[in-house]
Formats: sequence, C-alpha cells, structure tokens
Amino acid sequence: MKLVNLSLGSPLLVGALSTALAGPAMAQSQGDWTLGIGVIKVSPQDDSGTLAGADAEVDDDTQLSLTGEYFIRDNLGIELLAATPFEHDISLGGSKIGSTRHLPPTVSLVYHVPTQTKITPFFGAGLNYTTFFDEETDLGDLELEDSFGFAATVGADWAISDRDSLRLNVRYMNIETDAKLNGDSIGTAEINPVAIGASFVHRF
Repeated sequence: MKLVNLSLGSPLLVGALSTALAGPAMAQSQGDWTLGIGVIKVSPQDDSGTLAGADAEVDDDTQLSLTGEYFIRDNLGIELLAATPFEHDISLGGSKIGSTRHLPPTVSLVYHVPTQTKITPFFGAGLNYTTFFDEETDLGDLELEDSFGFAATVGADWAISDRDSLRLNVRYMNIETDAKLNGDSIGTAEINPVAIGASFVHRF
C-alpha cells in the first residue's frame, strides 16, 4: 500500500492548509458593530504585592464575558468588555485570609488587521476600571479601593460566515488596589492579571 507524504513541503498539505484558510475574512466597516459572548479567565500575577508585611496572592477565576464593539472607521473599533462578577480568594504568606468580588469593565481602541483569509488578527489598548465589593475576612473589616489602569489586548477572529466568527484573545490589565483593614492601610495589592478569553462574535 502506498503511503501519502504529508511533510510540510508536500503539495497536498499546502493545498489543504490553503483551502482551510481561504475565503474572505469577516468585513469590518465603519458603522458596523459586533457583539461577542464567551468565557474569560482572569489570572492575577503570582506576586500580588505585600499586605500587612506578608506576601499577597490572589487566585484565578473564570466567568462569562460580553463584548460590544462599534467601528468608528474601517477596521478600527471602540470595544467595551463586561463580565459576570469575578470572585478571588486572597492569601497572605500562603494562608487564605479572605476573598473579594470585582467587576473589571474595560474600554479599548482596537485595530483589526485586514487579510485575505478567514483569520483576522487584532490588537488594541485602553483603560480598565475595576470595582471591588463583598470583601470578606475573619481579620476584621477589609476594604479594597477601586482601580483605574492601562489595558492591552491581542487576538484573532476565525470567520465561520460573513457575519460570525470565533475569537481567541489575551488581555493584560493594570489593576492595583489600596487595601485597608479596620480603616488602616495595610498596603497595595498588585493584581495585574492576564486574561484569556474565547467567544462567539456576531456582526450587525
């Protein structure tokens, strides 16, 4: 039986890849807007600063995400990211001392790189606002102040029709919050997470 050669240089493999990627990308025209629904995992940096003289750690969480984007020019949009509330355990010196919930709405200016394939990469930058609530700890009254910071995103859309695509993207958010315990400052939590998202996007 004759085996088919599928090395990287094989015309058969090259043709298969070309077929998979061929076809027009989802158009991004001025005046369009898109809605994306998916999931996003927020992973704070391992070293989340020092609180009350001890190393602080904040754990990961995954929630539903919602993005809306309006195109102010061809391929250039203003995106709003929203999500269901994230909940994180807070540890000091390796021991859990409490938890908090937060919402991190983010506004970004995003450029979608035009291509002649089904894949459209994009990148952008903007501003993140994070509000903390439902802080809990057995040590007393814990308060985390709201945060403003820089945000960046990079990713790609895979067109599955002329109006629909699947999206993968990675975000960085500068989130630093001043912490108080019983009204006294105990330091700054440097959360600064990387967020990985996957979503379905529809263009209207």
